[in-house]
Amino acid sequence: MQEHYFELKVSVSSHHSLFCDFLADTLPIGFEETDDGFIIRSEDNLETIIWGLEQFAEALTKALGENIEVECTQKKLDNSDWVRLYQESIQPLVIDKFYIHPTWDAPHEELINIEINPALAFGTGHHPTTASSLRAIAKYVKEGDRVLDVGCGSGILGIGAIKIGAIVDACDTDIASVENSKQNAELNLVKFENLWEGSCAQTKNSYDVVVANIVADVLTFIANDLKSVLKDAGVLILSGILDKYESKVLKFYQDFEILERIAQDEWVTLILKKGKK
Repeated sequence: MQEHYFELKVSVSSHHSLFCDFLADTLPIGFEETDDGFIIRSEDNLETIIWGLEQFAEALTKALGENIEVECTQKKLDNSDWVRLYQESIQPLVIDKFYIHPTWDAPHEELINIEINPALAFGTGHHPTTASSLRAIAKYVKEGDRVLDVGCGSGILGIGAIKIGAIVDACDTDIASVENSKQNAELNLVKFENLWEGSCAQTKNSYDVVVANIVADVLTFIANDLKSVLKDAGVLILSGILDKYESKVLKFYQDFEILERIAQDEWVTLILKKGKK
């Protein structure tokens, strides 16, 4: 083991989910999500990642016509404290009936446990969109339901639904996320019914509940695909929506009844039911 390691703290002004996707595709290692950004730790200097983040922010600024800022601070630290500091930074989390805990912490005796290896996971439940999605799953998914997790990432949402007693399929256009979901399912001693790289349009099944924790623009783009795989009177959980884009997303789901709106910080999760009253 080297004597030192590098810790990179990243703060982003907006579009947290897009930066998360960028890091998931770019980094060969895991990273920690924070309220306003990320923490990356490596025995290698992370200057190249800093450059990549700055270039990505510049590209987003041009593409979206917004001023998107990224601030990166890298420190060189004593390697002997790495494991201790990392483990202290990832604390167990209670979200409704779920207890999300890292592999080194004991399970809860009364709640539904979801064990996550943060070194592997792109989503650990700490981000508002993941937390809100889990709350919605706890309330609307029932034993025996057939559920589809679109854009599964770490698989945490699908794993939660499986542990309630649902039959769960999951998909993601990123093969790393598919592998990540598979590994976390194995860690939790559960299994997805079907798990594939690609879009929800590839399934021939129909579902009682469909959950998609992505970003607003993608939720509008795949609206018809999500609707087509949902059963009549099925429940659709949409997350990853910044509050300023909520009305934009809802325009594509005007044929749905709004069952609930969960807001946390600047993020919104919408629970919709197929078919108006």
